[in-house]
Amino acid sequence: MKKVTFMCTAFRDGFQSVYGARVFTKDFIPAVEAARDAGITYFEAGGGARYQSLYFYCNEDAFDMMDQFRQATGPDANLQTLARGVNVVGLESQSSDIINLHAKLFKKHGITTIRNFDALNDVNNLVYSGQCIVNNGLKHQVCVTLMQLPPGCEGAHDADFYEMTLRGILDADIPFDSVCFKDASGTCVPSTVHETIKRARKILGPDAFIHYHTHETAGISVQGNMAALDAGADAIDLSMAPCSGGTCQPDILVMWHALRGTDYDLGIDPDKIREAEEVFKEGMSDYFLPPEATSVEPLIPWSPMPGGALTANTQMLRDNGIMDKYPDMIKAMREVVEKGGYGTSVTPVSQFYFQQAFNNVMFGPWEKIAPPYGKMVLGYFGKTPVPPDPAVVKLASEQLELEPTTTPPIELNDADPKKGIEAARAVCKEHGFEETEENIFIVAACQDKGVAFLKGEAEIGVRKVDKSQAASQADGSAVGPAAYDVTVNGKTYNLHIDGNTATVNGKAYSVDLREGAAEGGGALVATAAAHEVHAQMPGKVLKIMLQPGSTVAEGQVILVLEAMKMEVPVNATVAGTIASIDVAVGEQVANGQKLASVG
Repeated sequence: MKKVTFMCTAFRDGFQSVYGARVFTKDFIPAVEAARDAGITYFEAGGGARYQSLYFYCNEDAFDMMDQFRQATGPDANLQTLARGVNVVGLESQSSDIINLHAKLFKKHGITTIRNFDALNDVNNLVYSGQCIVNNGLKHQVCVTLMQLPPGCEGAHDADFYEMTLRGILDADIPFDSVCFKDASGTCVPSTVHETIKRARKILGPDAFIHYHTHETAGISVQGNMAALDAGADAIDLSMAPCSGGTCQPDILVMWHALRGTDYDLGIDPDKIREAEEVFKEGMSDYFLPPEATSVEPLIPWSPMPGGALTANTQMLRDNGIMDKYPDMIKAMREVVEKGGYGTSVTPVSQFYFQQAFNNVMFGPWEKIAPPYGKMVLGYFGKTPVPPDPAVVKLASEQLELEPTTTPPIELNDADPKKGIEAARAVCKEHGFEETEENIFIVAACQDKGVAFLKGEAEIGVRKVDKSQAASQADGSAVGPAAYDVTVNGKTYNLHIDGNTATVNGKAYSVDLREGAAEGGGALVATAAAHEVHAQMPGKVLKIMLQPGSTVAEGQVILVLEAMKMEVPVNATVAGTIASIDVAVGEQVANGQKLASVG
């Protein structure tokens, strides 16, 4: 009987794949303690999107979270985080001093192991970052990133390509303690998984530690895990309900059940795991659970999106009332992946793919190059597995006014005066922040939102539902149904109430629901709150067309952004009165930033 090591991913990848990584620490630490009591000693405890999201959406410090995680598990647990090579825990690549500071601080705050990957499988992006991890006393789990190419695509992403990448890691003398084959989209077919890991075992020898990671998104995670184990893998990743299955890893209990009667054993007490999952479910019971996070998506082979990226992007579409465009974006994904050079669809490249597919659907095929996608095909993130389409490279160069480059990202970043410890230190001085290494790293990794957090101005963006409302609906004692058909002037609208969000014919609005006194008895009154207008892409404010107090019609232009040297109108999504303009002419805005509000 072979003992299978597994890492519990529920509290990092699970959160990212279900809740967009937006979870308060206090709500899940009891579940960590329950998992510890159930005998789990290997946890994913942060990194990836669970670093930035705490500052962006939870008004929490990720370093404090890691400290609490270590305290909950005890000193002997193996706590692992996820790093993106030269990007470490941000979407932008970093300078060498910040890359080293990342490893130093994560060691300081209780982390044992860092899983380190590059989405392009550019080995050069793993050399320095891997050395920093080892030099700072952490275990380094180096990655080869996997995905199945969309049907009809050829080139790279087969066993030969993965073997070549692994040999490149060995030839570069990157120090590592273990090797992970990471399939963030869950699309790599079991036969490729088996052949890849079989070759890796032969190359690395019998004593190397090989780890396999996948998701259930495409419905083949258990088969993939079995293929990996049969080929010689030592460890797999598993999760716990409610963050298991669907866009996450398979559940510990599901994998335990699949292994019954085989030569493999997880070494768990399933009843204790069940008890821990009940604690976890209770802690997460008032979080909004996106329906697409809980099911297999048959279209994923055509659109290889990681679990976290899939739910984050569908939530964005839902929030902006354009979820109906989702099937078109799935169709657009194949061409974007193929012409982009076959980088693995894992953060940040998965976001680049989605942004370009979004632009191709919303603005017309290849009319607007998304800046990160354009920088990728131009070489600013490293070398793609195959050369990008020359026509797309030409478009990107023209629209972004950048020349293609073969200079390694770390060299570009070290030469950039806006990046690095001294640049972040200057920001801390400007705002009067204590110049601790933690604050410097927060500014470097999170930029403006890191500054907002340190100033005490961070906003809460955690999606929760009212527990009492959910309970009353469950036992049938609710005041009224959550969904209505409302007829106004002969036109019928579908209205769905979910907490303080009202969705009318698929478009979401923020509302204030309160009990009101009306003639003839009590009534439920909905008072529309200001509807926020957000940027759909990064850009600079070029023109402001309306001022606060102006009447605005749905679809009317409020302001104009300059993005990729093109004027992009920002339209009102509802009719009303301009309540606020939150930006100024010349201001650079981020994707998703609030620009205005309509009352």
